[in-house]
Amino acid sequence: MVSGYSISSNPKEMDLSVIHGYLSSSYWAKGIPLQVMEKAVNNSLCFGVFTNTGEQVAFARMITDYATSAYLADVFVLEKHRGKGISKWLVKTIIEYPDLQGLRRMLLATSDAHGLYQQFGFTPLNSPELFMELHQPDVYLKVK
Repeated sequence: MVSGYSISSNPKEMDLSVIHGYLSSSYWAKGIPLQVMEKAVNNSLCFGVFTNTGEQVAFARMITDYATSAYLADVFVLEKHRGKGISKWLVKTIIEYPDLQGLRRMLLATSDAHGLYQQFGFTPLNSPELFMELHQPDVYLKVK
């Protein structure tokens, strides 16, 4: 727990303007259209961190079947709220979330937060030769 903040997984509490505002300029979702982000949020298990006044300051979403696997995506903390332990608290809350227990595999991709996720047991792929991807990094820039 971080004093002055709360975490919610209530979809009605997610502030799409904050989420889209951050992610549309992020290195991993640059240019994502609002309607695509809204669809992603509506079809994922989302977690938001909020100030005591209700301002959303952080976000993460799990793409999951709730039975075998999950993919952690779109994790961010707004810059002015960093350095307070919010990201650790958010990831811990997600990893311990009751509906995500007993999964065979949780995955994520990051280019700059390996240290954060390693604290919670994430490791590089044990067998990267088993994994494949169809990666289209500029797909959002092509959508009109």
